[in-house]
Amino acid sequence: MKHWTEGFEDDDADETLVRPYTITGGRTAPERDDLTLITLVTAMVEDSPDTGWGLRRMQPEHRTILSLCKRPLAVAEVASALNLSVSVTKILIGDLIEAGRMRARPPLAFARTGGIPDMAILEAVRDGLREL
Repeated sequence: MKHWTEGFEDDDADETLVRPYTITGGRTAPERDDLTLITLVTAMVEDSPDTGWGLRRMQPEHRTILSLCKRPLAVAEVASALNLSVSVTKILIGDLIEAGRMRARPPLAFARTGGIPDMAILEAVRDGLREL
């Protein structure tokens, strides 16, 4: 019988199988269901002393997210910049939101319409996709 790791190079197995598990502390699904691909996340300004969730508890990816999100970015953009899956990125962003180091908000188009996207925006996206 073939072992499930057979066919992976040692370096590849460490990168693809172990690292996401360790950076999320073994969690496989985000606890927050309000984070979507287009949710905008922004790092909070460091005005106060440490809130109890210090730099020692952070993974390098947490620090990278904070430095990336000095300006609002979509969850999908953060995942792309980190080269991680969206679900892993959502878990890390959720950690930072819980710690009070980030905030999340829906895009302005959704906030103005109560969660329903403007039809003109949807049509523009559709037309743009067709042109690809």
